[in-house]
Amino acid sequence: MEVKNKLYKGQGIHVITALFTVEQGITKVLLIKRKNEPFLGDWVLTGGALYNNEDLEAGALREIEEKTGITKVKINQFKAFGKVDRSPVMRMVAIGFIGILDSKRVNLLRETKNTSNADWFPIDKIPPLGYDHEEILHDAILELRKQIVKSNILKSLFPDGVTLPELQKTYEAILDKKFDRRNFRKKILNLDLIEDTNTSDRFEGNKPAKVYKFKDKIEDKDIF
Repeated sequence: MEVKNKLYKGQGIHVITALFTVEQGITKVLLIKRKNEPFLGDWVLTGGALYNNEDLEAGALREIEEKTGITKVKINQFKAFGKVDRSPVMRMVAIGFIGILDSKRVNLLRETKNTSNADWFPIDKIPPLGYDHEEILHDAILELRKQIVKSNILKSLFPDGVTLPELQKTYEAILDKKFDRRNFRKKILNLDLIEDTNTSDRFEGNKPAKVYKFKDKIEDKDIF
């Protein structure tokens, strides 16, 4: 590497996170409204520029906290976005992350130093986004759908446990697909993915159902 080569200069890194939730069977993503140029007034995914003294995930978590107030969220890196002109300021490579959480458990800041608003949007009702965030969001949704059928990523959405009817509705919301109740129950219970908490709860006013929780560690597997 020739450090003085001018082709190495004027580059930076964005860390961009698509934070998802599921509310009443609707999959939503968190968007923030920019207060500064470029893309002043545009909605974007949560993120910003990485400092040169921090790791990728640390930078993504810092940006989430600074621009939404959300802390202690688990995120997973999934893809890099490197179009030369994706930022009008300078060459910026974006590192994409995804996370999922219960929106009712966080205190969302509606305005910060760099944002004028923040809100959860259904993934089928997304406003025009700044930068290349429509592309990033599209790929993040695909990644979320992959991860919920291969991992315990939904543990972050249901830290205290979940009933099978609620879990089925969540899978259906994210995958945009309907499942037969008996087949879903059989499939889930035959996997070493969740465990019985020996408690019960009501979901949508129906009769009490067993509450399960996701195991901390599982082997990656195909669920559906």
